[in-house]
Amino acid sequence: MNLKQLEAFVQVAEGGSFSRAAKELYLTQPTISAHIASLEKELNVRLFIRNTKEVSLSEDGKELYKYAKPMMDLEHKIEERFGSGEEPGKHCITIAASTVPAQYLLPAILKRYNEKYPEEQLKILEMDSAKVVLRVIDHMVDVGLTGTTLEKKHCRYVPFYKDQLVVITPNTEKYRKLQAESADDISWICQESFIMREEGSGTRKEAEKQFARAGISVEKLDVIASIENQETIKKSVSQGLGISVLSALASKDEVEEGHILAFPIPGADSGRDINLVYNKNYQLSRSAERFIRIVKDVYQVDK
Repeated sequence: MNLKQLEAFVQVAEGGSFSRAAKELYLTQPTISAHIASLEKELNVRLFIRNTKEVSLSEDGKELYKYAKPMMDLEHKIEERFGSGEEPGKHCITIAASTVPAQYLLPAILKRYNEKYPEEQLKILEMDSAKVVLRVIDHMVDVGLTGTTLEKKHCRYVPFYKDQLVVITPNTEKYRKLQAESADDISWICQESFIMREEGSGTRKEAEKQFARAGISVEKLDVIASIENQETIKKSVSQGLGISVLSALASKDEVEEGHILAFPIPGADSGRDINLVYNKNYQLSRSAERFIRIVKDVYQVDK
């Protein structure tokens, strides 16, 4: 076993892809595969579960990651302290973010971070909310941004943005009439074809809660599709495939441009929290602490 093998293992674990790891390390994919195969043979375990969509850690892989990640972090610290490269002060932090914060909140954060710390780099991984929290729990990322919370003792959540959900429909005479006549009643959605976000989505989890408070059972919805990509959902709705529920933030442009209509959910509170989450069992790096301060500053969170 050597550091190159462990470095390849950590990159595949964090990126969920052999090809992505190869790009990150400037190696060929066969070289990455050879490193992983050698590790699995030497340790006599299977480190990854492979399917057609992604590569995920096995239970043995998760255990090895707990040892390998700190070793890689230590190696990078040694290189930063004693290395003779052109950019000895350059650091990189890894951030996992769910769809809404990744696409609509992160850009302002990244801009401010880059202005204040131009010597540092950020690596952004986009995934659903549940996976973000799991990556934080397993210490595979430095911090996460997520629209949901999981009751895990290792996690500390810092709410930094309130996000409203809305029911979106095609902009047709039928729905314009409903919008004018029954703004406080959306029971009619049970008679419509409904497009849901995927399992694990923070938007879906929160929508189920808000519908329940509005007296609407999710089981009574005529769900015709479950779609991960919200851009696909918005286009499908605008073209008349059905209706859906999305973040008001994600729907704002299409509503203003007249492609779709938005209905508030009756009885909804001030909105769901978008959270910054980190693993409190591990010491945050200086760069991660800076990132958290920038998030609080951009969105005016009480220190």
